[in-house]
Amino acid sequence: MSPVRRGETLPIHNRIGVLRAERRMSRAQLAAAVDINPQTVGALERGDHYPSLDLAMRICDLFGLPIEAVFSRSEFAPLSTELYPRIARPAAGGEQP
Repeated sequence: MSPVRRGETLPIHNRIGVLRAERRMSRAQLAAAVDINPQTVGALERGDHYPSLDLAMRICDLFGLPIEAVFSRSEFAPLSTELYPRIARPAAGGEQP
């Protein structure tokens, strides 16, 4: 039985909205490309619907990314923090580099 149907909290977070926006793709375009209804794209982006493994793989193939780059059990950090980690700054009164 599905973890969602059992009432357990096992969320599946995704970056579909970010990836779609990055590629200037509408929900209808994404839906047509992976053969689903545009409303399903919205439900996936909101986390109201979890994709089947087949659908998740079709979405990842479309974006050319591995599944762990699109879907996760834990929330994603903003892409900017992953791509550009904070540079340690000296404390006030500390030595300057």
